[in-house]
Amino acid sequence: MAKPKYKEFFELMVQNNNEVFEAFREVHDRYGLDPDSHQEEYNREGAKIQRLLYEWEDKLCNRSQMSGNGSYAGNLAEKFRGEVRREFPHVDSIGITVFKLGKIKLK
Repeated sequence: MAKPKYKEFFELMVQNNNEVFEAFREVHDRYGLDPDSHQEEYNREGAKIQRLLYEWEDKLCNRSQMSGNGSYAGNLAEKFRGEVRREFPHVDSIGITVFKLGKIKLK
């Protein structure tokens, strides 16, 4: 049985950008263990990944829209993102800004 297109595109994206994804995987794993101390580094490396995700998601969905399956493109994009989340569970945390507040003293 043939693989779904969203899985094919995910695998192609990772294969074609292997160095970027390997570097991100290391940062992603460190982020998973201690998000607070690795958020800035995660955002920096994650920005590269986000650009790739948008680019490949557009390639995947534009193909469906051109073939007349525009309503299917939204579901396809969500399946593609689900595949990304399966491999990188913290991908939705890219770009989060963390503010550190001092302790409030009550009088």
